[in-house]
Amino acid sequence: MSFFRIFDTAGSAMSAQSVRLNTTASNLANADTVASSPDAAYRAKEPVFAAIQQGLGRNAETSGVRVAGISESQLPIGSRFEPGNPMANEDGYVFTPNVNPVDELVNMISASRAYQNDVEVMNSAKQLMLKTLELGK
Repeated sequence: MSFFRIFDTAGSAMSAQSVRLNTTASNLANADTVASSPDAAYRAKEPVFAAIQQGLGRNAETSGVRVAGISESQLPIGSRFEPGNPMANEDGYVFTPNVNPVDELVNMISASRAYQNDVEVMNSAKQLMLKTLELGK
């Protein structure tokens, strides 16, 4: 692995964690919304990551991560009886998202820490490169 590919790998990880932070923020922003049907209710979004492979066969190397897509959570949609709500259906029920705010906060902390670690990897690699250049003086 080339020493310069460290920046590509850490950069791709930072990009992936940024997507994770954005989907978590979207989930938290929609956690209290209601809908008049289960199909219209907000479903939590979850990023799907995949390794970036360089080369073919046994010589393939993993050189980062990419976002393969954004999936919707398959957890059941909640409902509650609120006949006075303008969004209530004919039976008086409103449907709530399948977002668990505690899980989303844990995801946000985890993604934030992973992003910070990737920044530290890049800073350490930069410092090592600078020290290597100083050896040549």
